[in-house]
Amino acid sequence: MEPAEYDDERDDADQGRDGGEERMRRPASVYGVGTEPDVRFSLANERTALAWLRTGLTLVAGGVALTTLASFGEGNAVLDIIAALACLAGGVLALAAISGWRRRERALRLGEPLPAPRILPALVATVAVFALAMAGYAIYQTVL
Repeated sequence: MEPAEYDDERDDADQGRDGGEERMRRPASVYGVGTEPDVRFSLANERTALAWLRTGLTLVAGGVALTTLASFGEGNAVLDIIAALACLAGGVLALAAISGWRRRERALRLGEPLPAPRILPALVATVAVFALAMAGYAIYQTVL
């Protein structure tokens, strides 16, 4: 049995010009700038994005559940509207998660201050308006 041959060409292709490992990380718009940040900060940024994504997924699941609930009865239009808004908000949060991750990761790599969260003030305002609207709807249902 012959020993396996060492492939010098393949090993050279895996290394960059300076002899270090060449990384093909994507997206290049994020990983192509600056220097590698402390891995703890990068992972914290990723966890934050995943938390936003999880919240968005929860909103979509809630919207689907409300639509299903509305289909059991006579079809409540208010529930359908709330379900549609929840699904739409879930999609917006998913897009905001990736956008926020990109902005923060680029700032970490460039050594710049972290950008202010764009979606958080809008989310707080939306939740407050939604809570007031639901309280008004509950009062309206009780009076009638």
